[in-house]
Amino acid sequence: MGGIVEATHAQNIVGLDTAIFIYQLEADPRYAALTTALLDDLAVGAFHGVTSGLTLMELIVKPLQLGRADVADMYEREVESYPYLTIISINRDVIRHAAELRAAHRLHTPDALQVAACLLGGATAFVTNDMRLRRLTDLAVIILDDFLNVATDV
Repeated sequence: MGGIVEATHAQNIVGLDTAIFIYQLEADPRYAALTTALLDDLAVGAFHGVTSGLTLMELIVKPLQLGRADVADMYEREVESYPYLTIISINRDVIRHAAELRAAHRLHTPDALQVAACLLGGATAFVTNDMRLRRLTDLAVIILDDFLNVATDV
């Protein structure tokens, strides 16, 4: 996992997109090795992570649709348990910055809110699997797919 670990260690504060947590919580066979390495490093403070409250909402929709409030609660507790992760509330400042990002980079609203929250939380990098976010110039964008070959070669 050297590639993604090195990419995040080069940053003090790293924004984490919802997909990182979804892949981990659902044990996605393609990405779980990468997200495990990333989140294990977060858990021991190798870097500080930030995400937005939007992540919690996006994580619990599917379990709630399936009538699994217990799973939704577990997902929330899991994400909230990382000692080096800050969950940024969606407030007026985040909304304004998201609008500016959306205007400048033509982002979708959820992406703009997520990135804006992470930027306001001090992130200098953002880990995602959304290729469209490469257009951002406000922070380094780290795409999981770029590290798949590294993960399988190890």
